[in-house]
Amino acid sequence: MRTVQEVLSFRVLCLYCVLWLSSCGNADSDRILTIAGASNMQFALEEILVAFTAQTGVPCRMVTGSSGKLTAQITEGAPYEILISADVKYPDKLFREGLTLGPPRVYAYGKLVLWTTLEGIDPDLKALSRDEIRYIAIANPKTAPYGLAALEVLQNNNLDSALGEKLVFGESIGQVNQFIRSGSAEIGFTAMSVVSASQFENIGSWAALDSMQYSPIEQGVVVIRQEDAEGEKALLFRDFLFSDSARSILRKYGYTTNE
Repeated sequence: MRTVQEVLSFRVLCLYCVLWLSSCGNADSDRILTIAGASNMQFALEEILVAFTAQTGVPCRMVTGSSGKLTAQITEGAPYEILISADVKYPDKLFREGLTLGPPRVYAYGKLVLWTTLEGIDPDLKALSRDEIRYIAIANPKTAPYGLAALEVLQNNNLDSALGEKLVFGESIGQVNQFIRSGSAEIGFTAMSVVSASQFENIGSWAALDSMQYSPIEQGVVVIRQEDAEGEKALLFRDFLFSDSARSILRKYGYTTNE
């Protein structure tokens, strides 16, 4: 029988093959940009892609996951042309390995919130120790920058040890959101961009956490070096991410941007 790791590796390989085959067209002008985006950026990025394609005519597709997982996939040869990360550490890693067209640029600063979809639960750090909260969802700090920020908040409030048995770790912010929405976790740490999305803005309650309690969430972008392309369209998208149009969308989802 195959091990779980073998099955997962096979699935990842299949994903790479599907993306590679679907990106092949009869002409380079029809090539679809494949953008790897951190899970916290899913909803904002969907709007940005629509705006970019409307302005340039360049079609795009999006793959989301934790920044660490996406970076590992790129290192292994995944056919992503842009990495939109939740930090600058992972983009910088790819740059230092010679896999990008230039160093990372910070496109936005993220914000951390506590979110619950259950009535009677107060989204407050003081409430986390109460008996009615059995599970607290948090993204894996090893691969997800928002998980690392959440861990810093717990440590700065001397709660990491006391709440250790309550913590349930998601692979990414996306999985954390699933835990919270399903009620598998009574409360969790997620991105303001998630609770600001129209799909979730009226679900449950949330509270922004003091940004002084965690390191700034600097979110970086890099264009991946491709052997079979010069990356003009990818660079065009990278530049669009810093346009007034894209920045307006980012601020709508709770991000802070440099003017």
